[in-house]
Amino acid sequence: MIDVVVVSVRHTGNTYYLSPGHWNLKKNDKVVIDTENGLQVGVLIKEKYKEKSENLVLPLDKIVRICTDEDLLNDRENKKQAKESLLYAKNCIKDLDMDMNFVDSYYNLDKSQLIFSFVSENRVDFRDLAKKLAQKYKTRIELRQIGVRDKAKRVGGIGPCGLFLCCNTFLTDFNSVSINMAKNQLLALNPSKINGTCGRLLCCLSYENDVYTELKKDLPKIGMVADTKMGMGKVVDIDIFKSTYKVDLGERGIVEFSKDDK
Repeated sequence: MIDVVVVSVRHTGNTYYLSPGHWNLKKNDKVVIDTENGLQVGVLIKEKYKEKSENLVLPLDKIVRICTDEDLLNDRENKKQAKESLLYAKNCIKDLDMDMNFVDSYYNLDKSQLIFSFVSENRVDFRDLAKKLAQKYKTRIELRQIGVRDKAKRVGGIGPCGLFLCCNTFLTDFNSVSINMAKNQLLALNPSKINGTCGRLLCCLSYENDVYTELKKDLPKIGMVADTKMGMGKVVDIDIFKSTYKVDLGERGIVEFSKDDK
């Protein structure tokens, strides 16, 4: 078992499992961590706990330091300047007539890199744009194309359930979601009902899918012919919570049976 803390870099939506080192950290503490894009300010979302080594990618990176007042000041200034750079970049793509839509931008802590995220339905040749941005901001520019699910995670919003989007509040990774999950849960395959604000299948379709699979295990499938104590008939409906199914017995009508009926 290994000591671990979990840190979130909220403007990127990334979550990191790190070694706490010698730091005495509490939830919501702001810390500086070393990421693939350089130093970033993150927030501790889970205090030190024990985790099995096989569940981690070792060796764990360490927290660089607890944020100083200077770090927090620089982070605030970086966010302000990143917003200004985003407006400039949006004007640039209008001038260059480029098919892309910017989502956000951010500096790393020492401003050695300025990262822009965008969505586009097509591949984009952004070399001229990158040169223009580099000339303007005198730093390394990275233009990163992301998907619509990542955009929803960054931007946030309200889901069809009326709650804040799962991806923007507590999900750390996007699990695979398929149309078969909707079918398994007997949902109407209406895109307005089973798609999220991102236009993709709802992440929550995966939450209870295993439960539905288990509850349906001993029930007949809709459309099959069942041999009941009242005769043969076609299964027209099932109720997994009551563990019952309805069978069309022709002249006898539609009769409900329990899965335990013999």
